[in-house]
Amino acid sequence: MTGPARPPVPLSAGADVPPAQTFDVALLDLDGVVYVGPAAVPGVPRALERAAAQGMRLGFVTNNAARTPEQVAAHLTELGVAAEPDDVITSSQAAASVVAGLVGPGGRVLPVGGPGVAAALTAAGLSVVETAEDSPAAVVQGYGPGVGWAQLAEAVVAVRGGARHVATNTDATIPSPRGVLPGNGALVNVVSTVTGQPPLVTGKPDPAMHAECVRRTGARHPLVVGDRLDTDIEGARRAGAASLLVFTGVATPADVLAARPDHRPDLIAPDAAGVLVPHPAVTAVEGAWRCAGWEAEATGERLTLRSVGGHRDDGDGLDGLRALAVAHWARHPDHGAAAAVTAGDGAAATALAGWGLGAA
Repeated sequence: MTGPARPPVPLSAGADVPPAQTFDVALLDLDGVVYVGPAAVPGVPRALERAAAQGMRLGFVTNNAARTPEQVAAHLTELGVAAEPDDVITSSQAAASVVAGLVGPGGRVLPVGGPGVAAALTAAGLSVVETAEDSPAAVVQGYGPGVGWAQLAEAVVAVRGGARHVATNTDATIPSPRGVLPGNGALVNVVSTVTGQPPLVTGKPDPAMHAECVRRTGARHPLVVGDRLDTDIEGARRAGAASLLVFTGVATPADVLAARPDHRPDLIAPDAAGVLVPHPAVTAVEGAWRCAGWEAEATGERLTLRSVGGHRDDGDGLDGLRALAVAHWARHPDHGAAAAVTAGDGAAATALAGWGLGAA
């Protein structure tokens, strides 16, 4: 008696038709997807405008709790991305909803983070307090560039006094024009380490944020677009949605190869303009996996990439990575594993170097 058939390896199916024409809503992360720091990712505003013109609705789902939906929508509009406050779901809103259920209407809550945290708490009918001496029932901690020792100290004292520690997210890092910088998770760890109390986390990958965006947009076939495996891609899987990973933020090609099953995206692209183009399938051929002009073979724990068919990538430059990922994931269907990659020819060596994988 045979067991149930395994689902197809992620990435293997590709997309014959551009996602903007088959998915009704894009659930877009912001930091590292639409913008990095204050500036738009080059070409993305125009790409999203084209996607919307093709009928794809845009929703924005961000773990960044620093700003209000109104501020986020205004920033997006300045960058050339049409957005209304109701199109934006922040992790502060998710945390406020959870905390309101825990402490009840009017409950006292100490915010730690940018103005978006306090604004979301107030909108949820909670009473915002400023110090631990105000006896808060909960501390809600979200990202804010101005968070310092004084706020963290108040949070520690409040949690030690019995307040529930709630984190909008535990992203350890955030992308920036200066490279990866400490994220909310790094500061949440300060409070939890000092108090010995693990926080309740309400942002992605918890499916509540994506579910709320689906509810607001009426999505029937949504696509999550993100730059992080541990929040965006896992969150998509937990919400039952397809996912597109982009490389304009945190995740790297090496991260993709080593991804555990719930962190494996359905599609990959250099940036969010990937919603506008077809994605090639990866097919099994004679003990290897082929994607367009590239073939990847897994032998033991080693992967070998080589060019085939006398041509190179003529699309987004990621076909070889697609072949490598599917070959490795098919070898490790139930767990993530680091990959040692060998170049089978000069073209493969160049491609691997371009992805930061080198050539063993």
